[in-house]
Amino acid sequence: MDYNKEQKQDRKTLLWAALAVLLILNLVLVYFIYHEKQENNVKDDIITAKTEEVLITKTKLDSISAELDVKIAEIQQLGGSVDSLVSLKAQLEKDKQDLKNVNSYSQANYNKKIKSYESILNQKDVEISQLKEQLGIVTSKNEELSQQVSGLESERKQLADSVNNYSAANKELNEKVTLASALRAEGLVVNAVSSKGKERAGGKYKAKRIDKLKVSFKLAENAVAKQNEKDIFLRILDPDGAVLSDMATGSGSFVYGGKEMIYSSKETITFSNTGQMIDIFYGRGGIQMKEGRYAIEVYSEGFKIGQGDFTVK
Repeated sequence: MDYNKEQKQDRKTLLWAALAVLLILNLVLVYFIYHEKQENNVKDDIITAKTEEVLITKTKLDSISAELDVKIAEIQQLGGSVDSLVSLKAQLEKDKQDLKNVNSYSQANYNKKIKSYESILNQKDVEISQLKEQLGIVTSKNEELSQQVSGLESERKQLADSVNNYSAANKELNEKVTLASALRAEGLVVNAVSSKGKERAGGKYKAKRIDKLKVSFKLAENAVAKQNEKDIFLRILDPDGAVLSDMATGSGSFVYGGKEMIYSSKETITFSNTGQMIDIFYGRGGIQMKEGRYAIEVYSEGFKIGQGDFTVK
């Protein structure tokens, strides 16, 4: 009898030990899952910030490129040499191309490049001033010509006033026509697509089941809108208001209301004025999506043409 009691006691001890081990393993597993989620959130924030930096740098390089074109044209008109500026323009275009490789992007390196470009542009301003002085652009002969032209100034002013009045009326009419021609997205819905291609509807999706997002809507008929190719820009904003974007898979920027905005995905369509259905996809690229409500915005030809939302749980 004592032997049997000892066996039962040993089995109880082993059972409690096994339960303790299982409890410890579960606690370890929960810790690793929480730690991995925290790391994914940090990676998401880093990628978003880096994308913003790349777009700002691209805007600065585009501005310098435009200014270079102006300097090259002006120096050519003055008979100066533009070989160094042409080489500089080629290097700048290469720097812009290199921006597409976000992983190798270094803000410090590009800040140095931008400062160097700006310094050269300032030097060229001095060179242009010297060329103008050498060619005698500001001379007494120019003053004589100005006096001869002054007699026509009043007539030119009258003509300019008439043209301005006509332009103002024409601009107002064009604005009304442009507003009437704006596209309109109707019945916008967002579906989740899994890695196996399975599509889910309903507007509420689990993050782990989202490999791509499919945004679908109907373009309302509009007899005023031109039936031609049109770019449609999709913006997906996370619960914190940040735009989901990945420069490597087709994200970029466009101008809306005079400001540059980041878009998540772009689709070029041919508008047929038939109430056609449009599907735009965005792949999350392996990034874990945060829980919460996401906003959808759709733009085309300078107008916001539709909006919607969905929830990640």
